[in-house]
Amino acid sequence: MIGRREFITLLGGAAAWPLAARAQPSMPVVGFLNGTSPATFAPYLAAFLQGLKEGGYLEGRNVAIEYRWAEGQYDRLPAMAAELVSRRVSVIAATSTPANLVAKAASNTIPIVFTTAGDPVQMGLVASLSRPGGNVTGVTQLNAEVVPKRLEVAHELVPRATIVAVLINPANPALAESNARDLQVAARTLGLQLHVLHASSEREIETAMATLAQLRPGALVIGSDALFLGHADQLALFAVRHAVPAIFQDRAFVAAGGLISYGGSTADAYRQAGVYTGRILKGEKPSDLPVIQATKVELMVNLKAAKVLGIDVPPSLLARADEVIE
Repeated sequence: MIGRREFITLLGGAAAWPLAARAQPSMPVVGFLNGTSPATFAPYLAAFLQGLKEGGYLEGRNVAIEYRWAEGQYDRLPAMAAELVSRRVSVIAATSTPANLVAKAASNTIPIVFTTAGDPVQMGLVASLSRPGGNVTGVTQLNAEVVPKRLEVAHELVPRATIVAVLINPANPALAESNARDLQVAARTLGLQLHVLHASSEREIETAMATLAQLRPGALVIGSDALFLGHADQLALFAVRHAVPAIFQDRAFVAAGGLISYGGSTADAYRQAGVYTGRILKGEKPSDLPVIQATKVELMVNLKAAKVLGIDVPPSLLARADEVIE
C-alpha cells in the first residue's frame, strides 16, 4: 500500500474535482460516502481503490468516483447520501458505520457496499450474513465484538490497574452503545472500575485526552469508530504523551507509536469492499454476495512505546502477538 503522504498528493483534492473531470458519460460512477476526511483516511481509501482495481476498475479510466467526506460531522451524511442518490450513482460505497445506516435509509434500490466494525445484522443493514437480501452487502471486521477482549488484553498488560478509561463517540450510537455496554460487563467480570469518556470531533479528542491526564487511569481502551480510526496517529501521540497505556483496534495506532492494538485488519476490509464494488459494477447483485466476515484478529505490540511507558510486556502476550515493533 502506498504511504499516506504520497496518497494525499495523488488524491490531489479529489473531493473538489469538477464533475466533468470525474464522471464521463461512458463510465459508471461510484459514490464514496465516509464520515471522516480524505487526509485522515488516506490509507484505507488506497486499500479500497486497490480492491476496485483487483475487480477490474481503475479510477479515471473505466470508473468515476464521487467523493463525499463528512469531516467527522456525521450529521452532514444524510444530505450527502441524498445528493449521491439524486446523481443516480451506480453503487454507493458507505465506508463507516454512520455512513452505512444513512446510505441504507437513503435508497432501497441503488446497490450499497459497506464496511463496518459492528454486527451488520444487529444494526439492520442485512437480513443475514450469508443471505443479505435487498440492495446492501459488504464487509465487517467485527471490531466492535472484540472490544471486551481489548479490555482483557489491557488488564493482562497492566494487571495492577484498577481504573480503566474507555473512549467512545456518542455521535455513532450504533457502535457507542454496544461498546459501552459490553465493556461495562467485561469490567465487572474483571473487577475493574470503568470511566467512559466521549469525543465526537478532533477537538473533543484533545479534551478527552486532557481529562485522561487528570483521571490518571491505569489503561485506556479506545472504542471502534471511524473518527478514531482516522485519528490513530493523534491518539497514539496523546496516549504516550500523557503516559496512558492504550489499546486500539487497528495496527495504524501501533505503527504511529501507540502501545498495542487488537482487531481485524481495517485495510483488508476496505480492499475487499473495493472488490465487491467492482463485482457489482460488472452486474452481480448485492443480495447474492454474502457479507464478508473477518476470520482473523491481529494483535500488535510496540515495545518502544512500552519502554517509554515503563511497562514490561508479559512474555505470554508477546508470544501471541502477530507483530512486534522493537
